[in-house]
Amino acid sequence: MHISPHTDHLIDVDATRAKMEQIVADKGGDAKDFETRAEILALLKEMLQAGRDRAEQLLHEDGLGILCAIRLSYLEDQIITLIYRFAIEHVYPVNNPSASERLAVVAVGGYGRATLAPHSDIDLLFLLPYKQTPWGESVVEYILYMLWDLGQKVGHATRTLDECVRLSRTDMTIRTSILEARFIDGEKPLYDGLIDKFDKEVLRNTSAEFIAAKLAERDARHTQQGNSRYMVEPNIKEGKGGLRDLQTLFWIGQYAYRVRRGKDLIKAGVFTQEEYTRFKKTNNHLWTVRCHLHFLTNRPEERVTFDVQRELSSRMGYQPRPGHSAIERFMRHYFLIAKEVGEITRIFCAALEEDFGQQAPGINRFFAAIPFPNRYSKRKIRDAEGFLIDHGRISVVSETVFSDNPVNLLRIFELADTENLSFHPDAMQAIHHNLRLIDNDLRNNPEANATFLRILTSRRDPESVLRRMTEAGVLGRFIPEFGQIVAMMQFNMYHHYTVDEHLLRAVGILSEIEKQELEEEHPLAHDLIPNIKDRVVLYVAVFLHDIAKGRPERHSPAGAAVAQELCPRLGLNEEQTEKVAWLIMEHLTMSQVSQTRDLSDRKTILDFCNVVQTLEKMRMLLILTVVDVKAVGPGVWNGWKGQLLRTLYSEAEPILTGGHSQQSRDSRVARIKDQLSTQLEGWSQKEIDQYLDLHYSAYWLRTDVANAVLHAELIREADKKNQKVATSIKAYEFEAITEITILAPDHPRLLSMIAGACSAAGANIVDAMVFTTTDGRALDTILINREFDEDRDERRRANRVVDLLVQVLRGETRLPPLVDQKESHKKRFKTFRTKPKVSINNDLSNQATVVEVEGLDRSGLLSALTRTLSALNLDIASAHISTFGERVVDAFYVTDLTGAKITNTDRQKAIEASMIEAMIGPSKPNQGKGKRKGKS
Repeated sequence: MHISPHTDHLIDVDATRAKMEQIVADKGGDAKDFETRAEILALLKEMLQAGRDRAEQLLHEDGLGILCAIRLSYLEDQIITLIYRFAIEHVYPVNNPSASERLAVVAVGGYGRATLAPHSDIDLLFLLPYKQTPWGESVVEYILYMLWDLGQKVGHATRTLDECVRLSRTDMTIRTSILEARFIDGEKPLYDGLIDKFDKEVLRNTSAEFIAAKLAERDARHTQQGNSRYMVEPNIKEGKGGLRDLQTLFWIGQYAYRVRRGKDLIKAGVFTQEEYTRFKKTNNHLWTVRCHLHFLTNRPEERVTFDVQRELSSRMGYQPRPGHSAIERFMRHYFLIAKEVGEITRIFCAALEEDFGQQAPGINRFFAAIPFPNRYSKRKIRDAEGFLIDHGRISVVSETVFSDNPVNLLRIFELADTENLSFHPDAMQAIHHNLRLIDNDLRNNPEANATFLRILTSRRDPESVLRRMTEAGVLGRFIPEFGQIVAMMQFNMYHHYTVDEHLLRAVGILSEIEKQELEEEHPLAHDLIPNIKDRVVLYVAVFLHDIAKGRPERHSPAGAAVAQELCPRLGLNEEQTEKVAWLIMEHLTMSQVSQTRDLSDRKTILDFCNVVQTLEKMRMLLILTVVDVKAVGPGVWNGWKGQLLRTLYSEAEPILTGGHSQQSRDSRVARIKDQLSTQLEGWSQKEIDQYLDLHYSAYWLRTDVANAVLHAELIREADKKNQKVATSIKAYEFEAITEITILAPDHPRLLSMIAGACSAAGANIVDAMVFTTTDGRALDTILINREFDEDRDERRRANRVVDLLVQVLRGETRLPPLVDQKESHKKRFKTFRTKPKVSINNDLSNQATVVEVEGLDRSGLLSALTRTLSALNLDIASAHISTFGERVVDAFYVTDLTGAKITNTDRQKAIEASMIEAMIGPSKPNQGKGKRKGKS
């Protein structure tokens, strides 16, 4: 067999065959002997491993993944050939084989393409002329058992030539596998007969059927994988923009154009030489990542998860740059390649549509980013010289429409939006050929900028049009600052998409809110947006809020500086520009305050009002905050975050409008007490008066009437039953949280024990409210993330948490071992480098010191933090828990045991050091025995 220069030195076939024959000779010629087989297997295992090691070494040397896949396929071919030849010559020899005692070993599926990832399955077809014979069955069984004993996963089928043809007519998977069938060894005429019969009886006149099936498969696969090529943990094989997309194109090319090699698509007129070069480049890069990934994980791993990205970037030679880690540069290159796959798909399908569009209308889905109605074949667009509608899609009369007037490179997208049209492939091709026309002259052209601004602020579907502009390369060139963040990922578990994808999704969500489509999910934003005075400011701010990601400096002030430069170019006046810059500067403020500050603390609200200053700015900031959080990724937004934002807004609104902001604390406490008194049905006045004296003012200021009623009934019932520990559960479907209230004897480690029990039970705490009664009991409320959709299921789960909690509080269960059981839960967080930080601030609250910690999340962390604070003799008035992927930001409002702030510098340093130690790793329970102060 001819040895390719790419596959030389992987295995010495002749030497290996000679060794195999020598083993048989040494055993007296008995090839079926168990020891003979064991020695043959050991030899082949050694050869296979040596070949794989050599392939990995060459991958490190030349960095060419496609050659690695070819080498591994060649190595597998040789191993299978050696086994097959050994089987028919030594184990089951036939001196005069009959016509039925013939066999062809054929590679199919991915292996049939002569490319093989390090841990991919081996797909084999054992091809027979007629029905199976005992000889054929024995040979096939010998080959398979040898491969299995070599540790390989083999997909296999044994079929006659007629069976292959018959089954491929009705089964598209079998049809696709035979389409890529490649001869390995055995009876070559059998294989040739299959290819000829398959071509005549299956392929002919069925191209449209095959194309439609493969496009449907592609759509279903993309939906299953998240339907975005910009997922930050992409599936390199099955994800959008991955290898399977390129393989689908080649399958269709093979089928529709009867080609066997990729470069034959040039002769078929599908690709130009330059386009085919791009095809090979993207294919090679994806194969390079995939081969490194398989070698690194030592398994058939296809997802580029966070825990492998660091090592992959190192293996592939990426180096850090200012503002970008090596990992982020590696992943950005990956996403640019995935984007290129999309462009190649568009080019390929343009050719398909030209040749097969009428027979396979499903091809049109590749261009239907915007739904369009059926229209007559071709017509001009009024007041749009040079453009026309071709079968319901916008196209150009000729490419000179762009060179004659480069503004048309933007106008075509505005027309697509206003006319509700998708793009004809000819138009996209023409745009691609004229991208060089987007220069500084066009960027500074007032008409071009006004056109872009109308696209961005469209009341129809701005996200879809901006997405097409991005895919076409227009948006990144016209707004170079946007071009810098195209395909940029952030190496963290919080953001699910690349920066550009996040911004486009944010614009889309804003458009949905403005069209009143998200009332149920975002009621306050829904109510506020009709009152926004300048929607242009809001749209531009949403589009630009993360535009400075990836720079060495903080992205919020850097983004505000970008807005100061860019907004006047887009046509915004000075006042609008200042508003956009302010929104970008403060776009994280409202989520940070709502999630990490005590919203019942008057100073929190006053400080926030000093930042926003006007009701209009707060309205816009709230809407920007909602779309920003929701566009991060699936599951990041929940109703509890929405409730926190609404609470902050409602607390700040009267201050900004000059309403009831001067209302005294005493009058607010008196009002809620009066409201509660009227709702305590069946209570005597004496009982009511005694209960109202049970709580300090902080409780009344931070608790609404509905919850105050529930607490009153809980405490009254516990007193009747003489219960030391009592609990209640309330599930909130809309907010996506479950509230657990615990009444127990007060002591310093209570919140720590509660946090530990929740951690052991797998419950994620998102907030905590801590109150102490005048008779020395604690009334603590924790909010945990909801896990089940049905209230019945969620309550069962919450009851399990409560049962464990009660056991811990009663001393029936020791907590530390339970927490330790969960320590392996977040092993993958170890790949992140997050330095723990602790800040101690006395300016955020008039009553308490705020201890804020930031660092890497781990199971049992909250328990460790609260345990540490208790050991330091600090009283936790409230805790605010925020998780951003692998990173936590927790804020604790604390006082000393006399109810005073922590002002001593040495004590502050001791708190900081202890909290840093707790952040770094699991700490042992400290037996501090300070009594929690009775006033929270």
